[in-house]
Amino acid sequence: MSLRKLARGNQVVEFVVIVGLALALAFAIQAYIVKPYRIPSGSMEPTLAIGQRVLVDRIGNDFFSPSVGDIVVFHPPAGATEPGDGTCGAPQTGNEPCPRPTPHEAAVNYIKRVVAVGGDTIAIVGGHVILNGTLQKEPFANFAGCKNDPTCDYSTPIKIPRGYFFMMGDNRDNSDDSRFWGPVPDAWIIGIAFATYWPPDRIGIF
Repeated sequence: MSLRKLARGNQVVEFVVIVGLALALAFAIQAYIVKPYRIPSGSMEPTLAIGQRVLVDRIGNDFFSPSVGDIVVFHPPAGATEPGDGTCGAPQTGNEPCPRPTPHEAAVNYIKRVVAVGGDTIAIVGGHVILNGTLQKEPFANFAGCKNDPTCDYSTPIKIPRGYFFMMGDNRDNSDDSRFWGPVPDAWIIGIAFATYWPPDRIGIF
């Protein structure tokens, strides 16, 4: 075999190795570090539109928990996939949001905003969050359809258990969320959305 053929053969092997390593790295990043996610519904409008793509940090949740205001991707409780607005995991007394989820995790992915964390009390009036007795400023949310919608009013406060997160969509009268099927445990959170990359006119960091 000539030196030229040997060198060409080595170049091919090197190229194959580089491509293989690049694919393995891309797979590892998507599987364990950053995951792209397509917005499937209008529940997060106007913040996120149907079809918009976001990037989700999958590793950060191993070191710190989401905070109020974070947008997160998570597995909801199995009760969320029941017909209608879903099934709460505990009896509801009076006009209160669902205080506990059903015990099992659903296989689907949801994306919502964290509006309360473990130890907080929460009530909802006109779609607005009352957190620990204080009306929250929520310029990102849409309350337009809440005027005559009873699902926007749960004025009896509940306390969120430690290690759980209460999720709501920004489109308050058009979101299937914790109001109906309860807070979500930390173990079911996939990660925090930190950027949007599609469409081009909405590229940005949260």
